[in-house]
Amino acid sequence: QVQLVESGGGSVQPGEFLTLSCGTSGFSLDDYTIGWIRQVTGKEREGVACTYTSDDLAYYADFIDSVKGRFTVFRDDAKKTVSLHMTTLNPEDTGVYYCTAIRRPSRELGCNPTRVDYDYWGQGTQVTVSS
Repeated sequence: QVQLVESGGGSVQPGEFLTLSCGTSGFSLDDYTIGWIRQVTGKEREGVACTYTSDDLAYYADFIDSVKGRFTVFRDDAKKTVSLHMTTLNPEDTGVYYCTAIRRPSRELGCNPTRVDYDYWGQGTQVTVSS
């Protein structure tokens, strides 16, 4: 059974950083794309980042333009966690962040950071950036 559990949200001031962690179970990280999606009340969900394992067994990540250079993804295979490290946060980064997953079709290339149609979702964790 696929399970995703986020942690690490909180309230910070503009310019500060946060790291969100996603604990995974029930599947192999090598076989799934992991996505980070955020949602602000009253707005549509927004894909922020995605990560996957390529044929060379290295993991890669991609990000939407508004977070490139500020957000990075780390993966700990031993702990089966995927972390989203967010720096230089601004109020536009505020929202509930969800860790999501979908099984990758064979021969799929890359991942789409704007994707929101994942099959599995965590419970979400609130990130608030304000002064």
